[in-house]
Amino acid sequence: MNSGPALHILTRSDLHHLELTPHEAITMVEDGYLAYAAGTSRNPAKLMVPMPDPARDAVAYSMLGYDGSLEQAAFKTSYRQGSTSAEKYYTTITLYDDTTGLPFALMDCHRVGATRTPASTALIARSCARPGARSALMVGTGAQGIRTLPYLLTAVPDLARLRLFGTHPDGLRDSVAALKERFPEREVELVDDVEAAARESDIVVAASGRAAHPKIRLGWLPPGGLLISVASKGVQEGTLAEADYTVATSGAQVEVTGRRMAGPDGVFRVDAELPEILAGRAPGRRSDEDRVFAFSSGMIITDIPVAHALAARAIAAGRGREVALWT
Repeated sequence: MNSGPALHILTRSDLHHLELTPHEAITMVEDGYLAYAAGTSRNPAKLMVPMPDPARDAVAYSMLGYDGSLEQAAFKTSYRQGSTSAEKYYTTITLYDDTTGLPFALMDCHRVGATRTPASTALIARSCARPGARSALMVGTGAQGIRTLPYLLTAVPDLARLRLFGTHPDGLRDSVAALKERFPEREVELVDDVEAAARESDIVVAASGRAAHPKIRLGWLPPGGLLISVASKGVQEGTLAEADYTVATSGAQVEVTGRRMAGPDGVFRVDAELPEILAGRAPGRRSDEDRVFAFSSGMIITDIPVAHALAARAIAAGRGREVALWT
């Protein structure tokens, strides 16, 4: 009997020691955005369902999309219970090869998100920071933020001062180690006062959860400052209305995952989307003095190339197992 097509199953441990360089990841993610801007990819807005029991503080997400450069379709799912730790956060991605019509891989998506998110942050910084930006503050040391500093330096190599705020000792240690691995000669300052550090930073990245600091206000940043929110709760409500210029990875997804960023009138003002900026069809800012707010929400067209690369390397290394689900 024909066993049917087989699916490669890749666990978190199968992917654990695989690493893309910052340059590789940034290039893959940029290619994903550019394919979307060219109209060859598809990325409908994600679905979000808050669970009805408020005591559980749980939410489920789902994304469907197609990467035209790789010709891969994908489904991504996420479930999170509680916002103060990643202990009950589970996310997967399933890839299908559109050229053969066959499934390719079902895999844990933790490493994928921890790679494509700082790559998107780096692309926003490269595109939207004021010319001559020299200082950056990273707020948050969870999975989405640990690789941010080396990715930022790869995309904006003229940054001279790097600062970091976090409340988790392991996250602080891993964030510093990630920087040292790629840029052993560079130092990072650990800060306690987020507001004071933001007032001296050209770029501020907010990737904190239920933040153990006052919510970051765009007005703290100097003229020309760039505030990047990685779908975080660490930024003041209504920031879209306060910015001189606003950028989103996807305007449609701001309305799903960033509702509290709208102004008092409930309007979501997005001046430009990152794929259009990267394609040269929109500016990253209007002037050197603009305070720019960028809302970075995950898009599956950036998950797909990273997931495909990690899966291909894991399979080539003999990791994972094949399961004939459709026997």
